Amino acid sequence: MVKVVGVAFRPAGKIYFFDPQEYELKEGDYVIVETSRGREMGTVVFPPHEVEAKHVPEPLKPVIRPATAWDLASKDLWAHREAEAKEICKAKIKEHGLKMKLVKCEYNYDGSQLIVYFTAEKRVDFRALVRDLAKTFHTRIEMRQIGDRDEAKMLSGYGRCGRELCCASWMRDFNPVSIKMAKLQSLPLNPSEITGVCGKLLCCLAYELRTYEEAKEKLPRVGSVVMTTYGRGKVLRVNVLKETVLVRLIREDGEEGDLVELGPDMIYMDNKEKPPANCEGCPHRAVTNKA
Repeated sequence: MVKVVGVAFRPAGKIYFFDPQEYELKEGDYVIVETSRGREMGTVVFPPHEVEAKHVPEPLKPVIRPATAWDLASKDLWAHREAEAKEICKAKIKEHGLKMKLVKCEYNYDGSQLIVYFTAEKRVDFRALVRDLAKTFHTRIEMRQIGDRDEAKMLSGYGRCGRELCCASWMRDFNPVSIKMAKLQSLPLNPSEITGVCGKLLCCLAYELRTYEEAKEKLPRVGSVVMTTYGRGKVLRVNVLKETVLVRLIREDGEEGDLVELGPDMIYMDNKEKPPANCEGCPHRAVTNKA
């Protein structure tokens, strides 16, 4: 077993594990840690605890120390300079004629590094820009290209539901989302209805997917012919939330009959199975609609 502490570097950010050393840390504490990019300040998300060694990336970098009052004051000071840095970077990008969209400029806690986040459709040669920015800000410059979803997570905003974006408020990792998920939930395939502010498919399409999959297992597919308490019929529509199907009955002469909405207990997938006689007093009796 290995003792680790979980640290995130931004709200709803990815969690990284570090060696807590002998420090007594609790959730919400600020710590200075050693990363591949140098020393950074993060927030404790998971207090020190033991996990199996196979789940820990090697080598495990250490927590240098808990953040001091000076560290926190320094972080706030440099954070207030980020807006000014962004305006300067924006002007420099235009000056160099680079086809890139500046998203955010972010100092680390002591101002020893400025990270420039941007998006671009193609690869950008920003070497001259980096030299210019280093000369202007007198600090180390790191250019970091991000995707559309990362941009939305970083800038935050509100979704069509009226709540803060999931990716910016609580969702730490992006899960795969496909158009198949929207089809399974019978959602309109209009791009404006199923895409988020990032222009990608809504992450929430995956939230209720398993519920829909389990419900659909109980119901026949659209287009299938089934036996019901009213006789044979063809499934026209499936309502997963209500767990009902709309069936067009087929008369003995082969012509179309009434429309009925039925629950799974009134449908028999095996056409050879003889359905029970229709009971007019049954509380689950389907409501029929004349064609």
